[in-house]
Amino acid sequence: MSREGHEDALEGSAPGEPALTPGDAPAHAGAMAEGSSPDAPAHAGSVANGSSPDALVPAGPVANGSSPDAPAHAPVRPPEVAHAAHPHAARNAAVRKAVAGRRGTADPVRALMHRHRELCERAVDPLEIAAGLEAHGVTDRTAARYRHRDVFSLAEELFARVPAVAGEPVATGPAPARDVTTRAAWTLRALLPGAACLTTFGALRLTDGLLGGDARLAIGCGGALLTLVVLVLAVRTGPLRAEPRFSGTAALCVCWLLGYVLYGDALLHQVLSGGPEGPWTLTPAPLLGLAVAVAPAAWCAHLFALSAHRRLHGSHALEEFAAGARPLLFGVVALFLCTLAVLLYLARLGLGSGGAPVGAAALGLLLLLARLLAVHGFPEPAATGLAAACAVEAAAPALILAGRLPGLHPVARPVDALIEAAGAGAVPALACGAAALGLLITATLALSRASAHAAP
Repeated sequence: MSREGHEDALEGSAPGEPALTPGDAPAHAGAMAEGSSPDAPAHAGSVANGSSPDALVPAGPVANGSSPDAPAHAPVRPPEVAHAAHPHAARNAAVRKAVAGRRGTADPVRALMHRHRELCERAVDPLEIAAGLEAHGVTDRTAARYRHRDVFSLAEELFARVPAVAGEPVATGPAPARDVTTRAAWTLRALLPGAACLTTFGALRLTDGLLGGDARLAIGCGGALLTLVVLVLAVRTGPLRAEPRFSGTAALCVCWLLGYVLYGDALLHQVLSGGPEGPWTLTPAPLLGLAVAVAPAAWCAHLFALSAHRRLHGSHALEEFAAGARPLLFGVVALFLCTLAVLLYLARLGLGSGGAPVGAAALGLLLLLARLLAVHGFPEPAATGLAAACAVEAAAPALILAGRLPGLHPVARPVDALIEAAGAGAVPALACGAAALGLLITATLALSRASAHAAP
């Protein structure tokens, strides 16, 4: 199309119709970009005054370039002119704006907030959310992917964004009375194993020489069964209550360890002497001390849980809580060991010497640490520690018997050397002491996490 035909088409077009065909639009845009006539300023003014887009078409020649008298700086066209010259510019700008808006409003925390919404709604402070996130595997490195420096900072945002669900109002009057009643109830139940054990040994001592062997055996079996029943009742309620999955193998291991306290030394002596020969000598004093120590163990577990909860709500970071929880654990363990040592000494005074107090103390510490781990959600390492102690105690007589076979005498030498150096009580001391040390290391790492104390 020639320039004259192009101008005729523009002049004859209707105001509501496009003046250019798709084929001519680029040429027209290029012509306007190359230059303008000397009348360009007046033309810009007419556009600014509200003239129609048809007035933008120059009356003079445009394709040949601008005139030498054109101004150095062409006036800037209003947005309406740019949209008329480029029909697709408005649509492209809208698409770019929408994409930029989606990118700007991208919320990486929203998915995490919906995933843990119930935790965030029930939380009473950000640290409880941080403990819950930590329990679900969210670490500081994971928090960095959500644009936060650590888990606590991420928990603060979740706590601020998720509205809390109104819970039941806390009673201010009767609550302390109920708390005292509850503590008195589980304290009484924790005292029952020691009372049952002490009653059984007292009955056996009083009937010594008065009743026959069968009657005394019935008294002993009845007392042992009663002690086990009340022991199960004591550890299923109160601060020593653990998850139901902490049973089965762990319960069998506890029964083996307690039975070894009574018959372990006698078993080793019989095996070493080539027996069994004659009656077995029981060692009831350590068992009595351990039975009475159930109540101090419950109170130590209660103090640890209560202090950990207070420190949890008073901390401002997970590292701060971990740094305060470790000495708290060590203090509770030391308190229990001191109490257990006193009880074992009193039991030896009442029932006579016998048994290894060091082995009994190691067993008491092992049982306490295993129960603490189970109570706070770590039953697997607790059961592993108990099973390891049982394996070592069972391996000692087994190795002695295996050493009597031809060519296997070196197998029994470590056990023989240990018993000759420290006596038969060194076997339970080594077995329970090593297992307790392993559980103490595990508890130091596990119980110093806020997620182990998140649930009230």
